[in-house]
Amino acid sequence: MSASIDDITVQYEENGQILVNELDKVVLSKGAWTTILFRYQEWRAASDDYGPDKYVIRRYKKSGGEYRPQSKFTISSAEQARKIIEALRSWLPDEETGKK
Repeated sequence: MSASIDDITVQYEENGQILVNELDKVVLSKGAWTTILFRYQEWRAASDDYGPDKYVIRRYKKSGGEYRPQSKFTISSAEQARKIIEALRSWLPDEETGKK
């Protein structure tokens, strides 16, 4: 668990090998409930390299001065990520015109 949002990560190492390599993160919301979008890769021992980029949205609740994981949603593929982007674009108004 982490006391600071900056310390929250999905990076995971075992026996000196990074098994989950965090590439980037975007804090979507801060406060007692914090939401973070992570971009990462998983180590594939069979091919001795990292797999394709993956994405996960995680929610954390601050309790007792530390952020504790509450829920997560893993975006399963680049195709699914594009579909989410397109759906949000169709629902949100244009920034300049304010129209959908």
